[in-house]
Amino acid sequence: MFSALVGFIRSPLSQVKLVEDSAELHCEVVGKPIPEVQWWFMEGDEPEETFTQLFDGARQERVKINATYISHGTSTIYFSNLTLSDSGVYECRASNDPDRNDLKKSPKIKWIRSQAHIIIFEPAEIITNVEQVGNTTTLTCNLTDPAVGLSGSYWMKNDKQLEGNVKTDNSTLLTYIIKSTDWGNYTCVFGTNPSTSAVLEVKVAPQVKPYKPSEHADENEKVNLKCELHSYPPALKWTWSVNGKVISGNESDEKYVIHDSGNKSVLTIANLDKEKDTEEYTCEAENERGKGSTKIHLRVRSRLAALWPFLGIVAEVIILVTIIFIYEKRRKPDELADDDDSGSAPLKSNAAVNHKDKNIRQRNSN
Repeated sequence: MFSALVGFIRSPLSQVKLVEDSAELHCEVVGKPIPEVQWWFMEGDEPEETFTQLFDGARQERVKINATYISHGTSTIYFSNLTLSDSGVYECRASNDPDRNDLKKSPKIKWIRSQAHIIIFEPAEIITNVEQVGNTTTLTCNLTDPAVGLSGSYWMKNDKQLEGNVKTDNSTLLTYIIKSTDWGNYTCVFGTNPSTSAVLEVKVAPQVKPYKPSEHADENEKVNLKCELHSYPPALKWTWSVNGKVISGNESDEKYVIHDSGNKSVLTIANLDKEKDTEEYTCEAENERGKGSTKIHLRVRSRLAALWPFLGIVAEVIILVTIIFIYEKRRKPDELADDDDSGSAPLKSNAAVNHKDKNIRQRNSN
């Protein structure tokens, strides 16, 4: 036994797409038992319209169908790399009649159907222009013959919308002025359905910056000198030099090794010599807009350089102890002399008194 109660809980929605885009239609049905879901494509107009069932892998593998039947029936049809011939009416059909696929019998219960349109347009052409005069760059986008209605436009930079640059009119001309050297990828977006956009590249000569303007290292050790590129496009070539002499930096060189990685270059100098390697090194980058360079000063210290601060502290301690010792040595004799003087005075006074007492006693006895 089966129930005739079959219904859609989600129907496919019509879409407007551009050539080479992708599209996806989805539908869900309920019933007991769970209905089967099929996808059909309608070609032509009434009364000559014909329907063709779509299967997974149709249209040279550009059609993919995924269906599940657990609590209810769900099915999704996916189209890749759309062409103009993909425009048309797509129909989601569902039925749980046991005779639904028997060509010799008419199903007791007809298929229920839900339709959606996929409309494919050729993308409108955008004519772009980048004009750089001094430090001012003017970007221009001109939308020609939009296939569908236009409702506004705006600019983006590096995938982020620029504030204050949204237009709500139907103008097909969009302009943006950069008043400084602000490199990157800019995108003009026109509000068609679907939206139409174009990318404009603002390129500048390399702006090379050192990771550190100066480096310090010890003798017989190695050091890494780094410089980075803060502009667009990336460097096509990196060059290191010292005193006007280009450093090869190949793998067979035991003294210098250069490692480039897009917007960064590293010069490694091994077995440092205090006299020979204490120099100013130049890092240069080159791209299609020109060249840019920066300098890094390297100072190589003696291996004993680390001992000097310690020796300085030791010397300060020795000087301080010596001063204290000399001061104490000079102070003690003076203090002892003062102590002797203060102790002898009372003794002399007592002796004089005793002598006077003795004479008095002698006179009295006479």
